[in-house]
Amino acid sequence: MIQSNLAPLGMAVTPHHLASESALAILREGGNAIEAMVAAAATIAVVYPHMNGLGGDGFWLIMPPQGDPVAIDASGAAGSLADFAFYGGAAAIPHRGPKSALTVAGTVSGWSEALTIANELSGAVMPVSRLLADAIRYAADGIPVTQSQSTATAGKYHELAAQPGFAAAFLPDGEVPRAGSRFTQPALANTLGILTEQGLDSFYRGSLANRLAAEMSALGMPITLEDLNKHRAKRRKPLSIRHEYGEVFNMTPPTQGLVSLAILGITNHLNMAEADEVQTVHRIVEATKLAFGLRDRYITDPLHMREEIQALLDSDQLETLAGQISDSRAAGWGTGKGPGDTVWMGVMDSSGLAVSFIQSIYHEFGSGVVLPGTGITWQNRGAAFSLDPEHLLALAPGKQPFHTLNPAAARLNDGRTMVYGSMGGDGQPQTQAAIFTRHVVQGMPLQQCVSAPRWLLGRTWGQASDSLKLEGRFSAATFTRLRELGHEVEALEDFSEAVGHAGAIVRHTNGMLEGASDPRSNGSAAGF
Repeated sequence: MIQSNLAPLGMAVTPHHLASESALAILREGGNAIEAMVAAAATIAVVYPHMNGLGGDGFWLIMPPQGDPVAIDASGAAGSLADFAFYGGAAAIPHRGPKSALTVAGTVSGWSEALTIANELSGAVMPVSRLLADAIRYAADGIPVTQSQSTATAGKYHELAAQPGFAAAFLPDGEVPRAGSRFTQPALANTLGILTEQGLDSFYRGSLANRLAAEMSALGMPITLEDLNKHRAKRRKPLSIRHEYGEVFNMTPPTQGLVSLAILGITNHLNMAEADEVQTVHRIVEATKLAFGLRDRYITDPLHMREEIQALLDSDQLETLAGQISDSRAAGWGTGKGPGDTVWMGVMDSSGLAVSFIQSIYHEFGSGVVLPGTGITWQNRGAAFSLDPEHLLALAPGKQPFHTLNPAAARLNDGRTMVYGSMGGDGQPQTQAAIFTRHVVQGMPLQQCVSAPRWLLGRTWGQASDSLKLEGRFSAATFTRLRELGHEVEALEDFSEAVGHAGAIVRHTNGMLEGASDPRSNGSAAGF
């Protein structure tokens, strides 16, 4: 069994070891967890380009040693030209191409706002040129292609190859890059260099913004220079619940942070400490169905919400929902939102500052559109909008789309602090619940609970089935018993990316930092 990594002065967990090392280098040079996370975010945008990038969105959950946590919503709104007329009577927004690339990319604004917070905490921050140095070198000199990138490129080739700019950026010599081959992104290296010279804000206000807007206009994307100019990352007060084992935090709308907290709040009333494997899976799955119901009823752009979202997490209401769960029979449910590719990363430093962070372009390679000369793959997060004007998620210019992204953190009653999360669309809150329940409630060692077999209620890529999918390492008896309870169970491979790339860091009361990374990814838990 692989053990957790422990270190006294700093810890970074990411789904790619080069990003972990970028964060660790900043920590070793005296940078704090926020600065280290910006470095990791830039590197992961280069080395895991099918899952995230500068053309996507990000969400931050920052946990200071004392005081209230701070969240950053770095997600972009629909472009000012993205209205119903733009889609000409279509039934749905496409998932690929320029018409799917309809929202402003917020990622870089989140880096900037996070560094502003770092400056407020410490009075100074490292120069952006240092924080982005690894990313620039990897983009210019090349990185070894991961099996994950190669597989994603091959699997979605028919959807992506003809999209503007995609082949030039991601199909060297017209071929799917082989795992282990050298892969360079010179245009992206140049763009990152511009950000170091002109500042992160130049992505939205400056010569880089002007260039991005011109290229988007030429491709027929509905985002204008004015849309870029208007964009700002927003600080939020995180959602939270009081759990038997401590206080748990997550992201506000337009994300499904509500779901992650509701699952834990519901199962908090179900004696999970004494649950066996089947009961653990069954109860979390049933709580997930109820939490998805809350999500689909209420979550949208916060400016369009009528409900006070924190009130939905009232303990008495969650206890009432828990009373609807049967230990002897699975409930029916509707459908999920589907999968999503993303990266979760965590960093803690010696001061006790901790960061839980998510960065994404939504589907693999997002819209598939790579803006000419920039190396920036634009997200397709706007595909989450509905073209039904009566729908909760109805498209409107300037409206934020629904996000599956949600970074998690907890302050436990025993004095420990924990940051944790996962990629994976509908799977994110389910994996978070598995990690928290197994480690905090049931006492499973941290690395063991990240490596242990997981499940997904919902769809995987290319499937219409919303069945309960279990990794093959679950016992035959578990499969049988869950089917007897009424679940429509399917088997995944033993270590499946469908259940996400998870990770966690725990700060113990003696100051030691424990990190666990997911064997399903290319990641690491790097400390010193």
